[in-house]
Amino acid sequence: MIRLNTGLLLAALAAATFVLPALADNHQKTADSQAPSAKALVILSDSSVQTQGMAMVLGNTMSDQGAEVHVLLCDQAGDLALKSYQGVALKPKDLTPGQMLRRLIKEGATVKVCALYLPNSTHSQADLLEGVSVATPPEMAAQMLDPAFRIFSF
Repeated sequence: MIRLNTGLLLAALAAATFVLPALADNHQKTADSQAPSAKALVILSDSSVQTQGMAMVLGNTMSDQGAEVHVLLCDQAGDLALKSYQGVALKPKDLTPGQMLRRLIKEGATVKVCALYLPNSTHSQADLLEGVSVATPPEMAAQMLDPAFRIFSF
């Protein structure tokens, strides 16, 4: 028959009550600090101002949360990258999608227009905002196939 020392058992349980949560908390902090940063590719081609705005809101929010954000602007959404862009301000912050894009650029996002955008418009590379370049199909295909990227299309 096994005899238990209840005093020793209670002391062990009390120690576990304080030690185990501290170890778990320390493990979580270590895991969070070692987590790789997320990579997001936002592909925007929709002409709807609200859709463009929501894509930019989400891109900025992902950037704020530490994600590496890449934006590909195609078709009429490419106009957001023009120096001359004048858009409709959206509630509740009264910002245009272009203003939100500029914030993304300022925060370090990579922004490109589709390879077909400039040749099929009246604009040139000189018309693009500073920090915006023209994407190449091999470069974009590599990002789209890279499992490290999450792809969001609007």
